[in-house]
Amino acid sequence: MRILHLAGRRLAASIPTLLLILIGVFLLLQFAPGDTVDAMMAQMGGGDAATARELRKFYGLDLSIPIQLINYLWKLVRLDLGFSSIYGKPVATVILERLPPTILLMTASLSFAFFAGLVLGVVAARAFNKWPDTLISTLGLIFYATPSFWFGLMAIVVFSIYLQWLPAGGFEDIGTGSSGIRRMLDIAGHLVLPTLTLGLIFLAIYLRIMRASMLEVLNLDFVRTARAKGLDETRVVVRHVLRNALLPMITLIGLQAGTMLGGSVVVESVFSLPGLGRLAYESVVQRDLNTLLGIVFVSALLVMAVNFVVDLLYARLDPRISAEA
Repeated sequence: MRILHLAGRRLAASIPTLLLILIGVFLLLQFAPGDTVDAMMAQMGGGDAATARELRKFYGLDLSIPIQLINYLWKLVRLDLGFSSIYGKPVATVILERLPPTILLMTASLSFAFFAGLVLGVVAARAFNKWPDTLISTLGLIFYATPSFWFGLMAIVVFSIYLQWLPAGGFEDIGTGSSGIRRMLDIAGHLVLPTLTLGLIFLAIYLRIMRASMLEVLNLDFVRTARAKGLDETRVVVRHVLRNALLPMITLIGLQAGTMLGGSVVVESVFSLPGLGRLAYESVVQRDLNTLLGIVFVSALLVMAVNFVVDLLYARLDPRISAEA
């Protein structure tokens, strides 16, 4: 119960942050040139001033900025994300259609980066100043310093065009009409390259954090005591070192969730994935304010949910946290 109380208190503290994010994004978008009506009329090939005035009145764009903000927040309280003028359907419907690819991409990339970084970090720490440590650290530096879009483009050239092992983009093969296990495998095959592209940078961060944390914990007194009791090295690492060394890694998951959502914009654009990142880019280009604010709202909720789970895991791994709750 103490852990749940702590996590609930952290979750409640995130609500004002969510409100400030929405207000800040709304006000920033007002400084951008043009609005939704301008984008609509550009798609229609132009229109007269009277039509533009009627459209602005219909969408409430003729009101003052404070009134527009109050109206939007009031709709948000009623869980109404508004109507997308560009896509011609409610914003909630548009986001729900694009949410699964982004969640799958984030989950796969985060899992890959975390577990691969954990293993490589442990191996590097156990072989400190030896050739495995040097090789892993060098690879981590290369992954961290290389832009994700370059990784994506090179992966398409090598694995899709030259070797023809994996599809170059998209979420699934629509024309095949597959279902069940075959469809799952098809989606998994389409997500391999985007997952590697998005996850490699975060893998580099996790392995360096894990390596440094392992080296720090390995020199603590309780580890020397465990070794003095005659425990073998594998048991010492798994039962005593790893649990304490994981704390910075768990913390980093919550911090990197928002960054990974931002990185998905580039990856989804490179691989033509119909996710939230690509939808956000399209909404900015087309000045679809309601859709963009809805994406910000859902993205903030996702980050809050990830941090909620991280708080539970952190309190589970470190009893001192739950004791202070």
